[in-house]
Amino acid sequence: MSATSLFTSLRERQLWFWAAAAVVAIYASLGQAAVLAEVLRARGLLEISFTVGFALVLVAVAVSGLSRRPGRREIWVALGIAAVYGMVVVRMGIGPAERTHLFEYGLVAVLTHQALQERRTNGRRVRAPAVLAVVTTALLGCIDEGIQWVLPSRVFDIRDMAFNCLAALMAVLASLALAWARRRVGTDG
Repeated sequence: MSATSLFTSLRERQLWFWAAAAVVAIYASLGQAAVLAEVLRARGLLEISFTVGFALVLVAVAVSGLSRRPGRREIWVALGIAAVYGMVVVRMGIGPAERTHLFEYGLVAVLTHQALQERRTNGRRVRAPAVLAVVTTALLGCIDEGIQWVLPSRVFDIRDMAFNCLAALMAVLASLALAWARRRVGTDG
């Protein structure tokens, strides 16, 4: 990539593309989300749809934190992350609609964080990429709720904004924890 290019690498461009595609998909589904949820519920597919989405976020987090065959520490960290996600879902008693925030905005946060990390790795100044990814994702979640405020079939809910922030924070922290475990493998002897 040239010095005047918007992106520092092909990987960064791809990460931004996928992050933007995820946001577009979230926003595009706002008008039809209730209808889709009802169709899935009527066909008994709502829970399995959530499970698949949840698994996709865990895979995205794992892929972002693991670049090779994982060691024991990485496996334990990954299992801990899965347990934390599971406890959040079970203990918070949130319904399927709220659970979608965990994977939608978790995915956006991981992709954003990875794009910012790639940019930093390639010599551009990016302060606190993890914080920036969480804040950016939280703002995108606020825009989501703002759009819902004006849609007649949707409801503005401040709790959903909190779930969006929680999803971003959890996904980025999980990605950082996996990256930490990967770096520690070489120092454990």
